[in-house]
Amino acid sequence: MNAGFGPGGGGKIPPGLTNGVRALATGAAGIGILVTLYNNGLYNVDGGHRAVIFNKISGVREQVYGEGTHLRIPYIDTPIIYDVRAKPRIIQSLTGSRDLQMVQISLRVLSRPDSNQLPTIYRTLGMDWDERVLPSIVQEVLKSVVAQFNASQLITQREQVSRLISRNLEDRARDFNIILDDVSITHLAFGKEYTAAVEAKQVAQQEAERGRFLVEKAIQDKKSTIIRAQGEAQSAQLIGDAMKTNPGFVQLRRIEAAREIARTMAKSNNRVFLNSGSLQLDLGEVVAEDMGSVIAPE
Repeated sequence: MNAGFGPGGGGKIPPGLTNGVRALATGAAGIGILVTLYNNGLYNVDGGHRAVIFNKISGVREQVYGEGTHLRIPYIDTPIIYDVRAKPRIIQSLTGSRDLQMVQISLRVLSRPDSNQLPTIYRTLGMDWDERVLPSIVQEVLKSVVAQFNASQLITQREQVSRLISRNLEDRARDFNIILDDVSITHLAFGKEYTAAVEAKQVAQQEAERGRFLVEKAIQDKKSTIIRAQGEAQSAQLIGDAMKTNPGFVQLRRIEAAREIARTMAKSNNRVFLNSGSLQLDLGEVVAEDMGSVIAPE
């Protein structure tokens, strides 16, 4: 007895087995469809990001999708994810000041797209909105603002220049639905010729200050010399008057000089052999002269 199935075995497939195979195939197909729908029908928006949907039939939708998991029509809807966090960017520009000096400026810009205008940004600028817009508008604003100031004013009025650049740049970026959170000047440099001129000016100012100092010093020295000469002349006049009115004044001076010489010789370690006349020590003569001057009138 042949128990096989099919034409060779002379048997038939049991109806229950056929239904089981069909059910298994249907289940596998359903699972496949579910997996496909899960992979292509859902998408995630991470923190700090927003999404817009491009529909192959109707185009870009106006709705902006926030953070989380969202549904989409597989193969028809394509999510476009934007990073809406502020991103720093440094842009350099070589421009001219009002006095025709070349200025190298580095500007740091903290920018982000306007979340509510992402569909418009996608239509007009695409994903690389910062590359398309920021370099050109920064160059435009820098050249227009720097041309209003002299080179020296760019240094002394740096805060005012930075504020004016920030205000003009924010207004210009708003036309492209871009928000600027911060604009600041990070570097400011001038050409070699201007730098050399500034250094030469500083040296000249220092030389001028030194010249004024020398002039003032000479004036003060002159005044000091005049005052000293007047003091010495007055002192000499007073001494002369004292000698005329009181002859003992000279003798008093001789005694004081002798006392000072004796004190100096007493403190010295050297031995000095000089006559008393050279050392102003002949005080006996002073006494004799004084006695003679006293006796003479009689």
